[in-house]
Amino acid sequence: MQTKIAVIGDRGSVLGFKAIGFDVYEVAGEPSIAGLVADLAKQEYGIIFVTEELIAANLDVVEKYKDDMLPAILPIPSRNGSLGIGMENIHKNVERAVGADIFNN
Repeated sequence: MQTKIAVIGDRGSVLGFKAIGFDVYEVAGEPSIAGLVADLAKQEYGIIFVTEELIAANLDVVEKYKDDMLPAILPIPSRNGSLGIGMENIHKNVERAVGADIFNN
């Protein structure tokens, strides 16, 4: 069984993902994505990429699914560039796994 992958964000940021076979959900502005993510989780999506701007506006949604195996909600930069949320999450997860901040400059 293949893992279903969705991408949520503004049109300019997510349209390219459609070309590689991901299911794309265009969201204008910064509305709540709680209902959409819940629907995708019920449809057994394994990975949901969300633009960092939407992640920042919907931290409660990300927190709700943080400890669940699926879906994995992963931030991606938007067409406006990165907010650093993805790298910050990597740092936190590595520190939790290793027990030390190995990225500390």
